[in-house]
Amino acid sequence: MDTYQRSTSTAILFVVAIFSLLLGRLFWLQVLDFQQLGSVGASASIRRIWELPPRGRMKDRNGKIMIDNRPLYSVKLIPSEFDSSRTAALAWLIKMPESDIAEHIAEGTRYNRFSALTLKRDLSTEDAARLSENIWKLPGVIIAAENKRKYADSLYGAHMFGYLRSISPAQFKELKEEGYARDDKIGFSGLERQYESHLRGIKGTRFVMVTPLGRNAGRYDEGRSDIPAIRGNDLSLSIDMELQKLAGKLLAETGKSGAVVAIDPRTGGILALQSAPDFNLEVFNGATDPAGWENIRSDPQKPLFNRTVQAVYPPGSIYKMVLATAALEEKTIDPDKKVLDNGVFRFGNRQYLSHRGEGHGMVDMREAIAVSSNVYFYSLIFDVGFTAWTNYGALFGFGKRTGIDLPGERSGLLPSSDYYNRRYGKGRWTKGNLVSLAIGQGELGTTPIQLATYAAAIANRGTLHQPHIVEGYRDTRTGTYVPFRYRQHRLPLKPETLELIRGSMADVVQTGTGRLAQVPGIAVCGKTGTAQNPHGKDHAWFIAYAPADNPEIALTVLVENAGYGGSVSAPIAGKLIRQYLKHMIPVPSVPVGASTPDTLIEANPLTPAIVPALKDSSISLTVPSPPEKETNDQ
Repeated sequence: MDTYQRSTSTAILFVVAIFSLLLGRLFWLQVLDFQQLGSVGASASIRRIWELPPRGRMKDRNGKIMIDNRPLYSVKLIPSEFDSSRTAALAWLIKMPESDIAEHIAEGTRYNRFSALTLKRDLSTEDAARLSENIWKLPGVIIAAENKRKYADSLYGAHMFGYLRSISPAQFKELKEEGYARDDKIGFSGLERQYESHLRGIKGTRFVMVTPLGRNAGRYDEGRSDIPAIRGNDLSLSIDMELQKLAGKLLAETGKSGAVVAIDPRTGGILALQSAPDFNLEVFNGATDPAGWENIRSDPQKPLFNRTVQAVYPPGSIYKMVLATAALEEKTIDPDKKVLDNGVFRFGNRQYLSHRGEGHGMVDMREAIAVSSNVYFYSLIFDVGFTAWTNYGALFGFGKRTGIDLPGERSGLLPSSDYYNRRYGKGRWTKGNLVSLAIGQGELGTTPIQLATYAAAIANRGTLHQPHIVEGYRDTRTGTYVPFRYRQHRLPLKPETLELIRGSMADVVQTGTGRLAQVPGIAVCGKTGTAQNPHGKDHAWFIAYAPADNPEIALTVLVENAGYGGSVSAPIAGKLIRQYLKHMIPVPSVPVGASTPDTLIEANPLTPAIVPALKDSSISLTVPSPPEKETNDQ
C-alpha cells in the first residue's frame, strides 16, 4: 500500500511538473513574447522589397563634386494587396488624380499584380509624413526611400551630364535580365546614359513579414537575411568645373545658339563641353516637371540638341589649313611663293570674290592663312587635287566620329569623288565643285568636337587623341581607382609642315583675323572661320590653342548666326584661355606704399595700358585693336 501511494504521488508530481512547464511556456508565448508570436502567426507571406542604390557621383579633374545624390520619397503599390475602395483616400493623401491611380493599378495588374509599381516620385516631406500616418489603413501601399540627383550650383553642361528617365517597355524587355524593374529609372542621355552600367550600382533587398491584411508585421529574421544596396561607381572627369561654368556663361551672354569644346592636347581629355541653349536638369530630376518639359520641347532653338557633337556645319577658313597641309606634304607648291590676291578668282565663266572683291595683294602661304585669303586657296586646291584634299581631311579624322564618350555623335561629311559620283552621277559634276571646298564651304560638314580634336593635333605637333570626358572610375566595392585607356594615333606628317601651320596660327592672333583672342602674357595661336548660312546670318567659328610652345589647352568656339568668327568667337576663346591659364599670366609688381594704378585694375584684358608692365616678357605681344572693317575669314 505504501509503495502504491508513493508511486501515485510521484506520478502526480510528474504530471504537475509537466503541466507547469506547459503553462509557463504558454505564459511566455502569450504574455511575454506575444508580439513575436502574433507577427509570425498572422503573417501570410514574406515580402521582398528592392532597395535602390545611390547612383555614382561625377567629379571634375580637381576632385570637385559636380553631380551627387539627395533623398527622394516614392509611393509604391502592390495591386494584389490593395483595396480599390481606398483609392480616393490614397489620391487625397498623395495629391494625385484618382483616375491616374486607377490607371496605374490596372496597368500593374496586367503586368504582375504581385509586383510593386511606382505611383508617384519625389513626394514632398509633408505629403510623405501625412501618408506615413495613414499607411496602416492602406494595405499594399509602400513608402520607398530612393535618390535623385543633386547638381552643383550654377551648373552648366546639361547635354554632357544628361538625365534619367523611366525605363521604356522596349528597354525593360531587353534589360530585365540585368536586374531592372518595370518602373526603374535609367540614364537617358549624356554621361548618365553612356556610363549607366557604372553609375547604376547594385540593388539591395529587404525582407519584411506581411499579415493577410497586407500590414507590415516586422522584419523577417530580424534583418539578417537583408542584402544591402551597393552605390554606383564614382566617375572621374577630365572637366575643369570653373572653365565649364565660364563657357556656359559666355555662350549664354551671346543670346545665340552655339558650342564650346575645350580639350587638353596632351591627353585628349575634355576640359569643357558646352552646348547652347542649355536646359535645366531639374526638370527631369525625380518626377518630370510637365510645364518645364513643355517649355523645352516647344523651344524653337531646340535646347535638347547637343551642338558639340551633333551640329554639322561647313568649317569655313579653318579648313584652309588642311589644304595647306596637303600642299606641303605633297610638295605641290613652295610655301614661300607669292600669289597675287586681287580679290577675284575666275574659273570658267564664274567669278568668286574674296571679301567682297577686296584682295590682300601678294601673299605667301603663311600670310594667306593669317589674313584668310580666299584667292590663294582657290588656286591651291587645283594644284593639290581632289583626292589628296580628301585624304588629308580623313587623316585628321574628318568624315568620321571622333569616338568621344557621349551618345549621338555625328560623323559630319567629307566629300570625295565617290561621294559626288553617288550624289550627282558619274561624269555629271565638274571641278567647279572644288572651288567652294577650297575655303571649307560646299558639302563639307564638320562638328565642334572634330574641330577641337583637329586643333589639339596641331597643338601637340601631330598626335590625334581620342577625345574623352571620363578618365576612369572609383570602384565602390574595392575602393580602387580604375583608369580608362583611349586610343591615340601619330599623324604621318613632316615636322616642318606642322611648324608652318603652327606659325601661321600664331600670326592669325598676332596680326591677322583673330586678334581679339589675344591674352596678355600668353602666346595664343588660332584660326577664324565663317560658315555660310543660306537661312540667315553666317555662323562664327574659331579654333585656338595656348601657350604656343607647350600647349595645355585647345578649343573650338561656334556661335550660330553671329557673323565673323574673329569678331564674336575669338573673344570668347581668349577669355576661356585666360581663365584656364591664369596661373601663367604675370602679375605686375607694385612698389610698397604705392597706389595701384588704374591700368592694373582695368577689367578689359585687351587694354593697351597693361602692356608696358610686360615689356620684360620674352613673349612678343601685340595689343589688338578692332580693324576698321573685318578681314575675310570665310
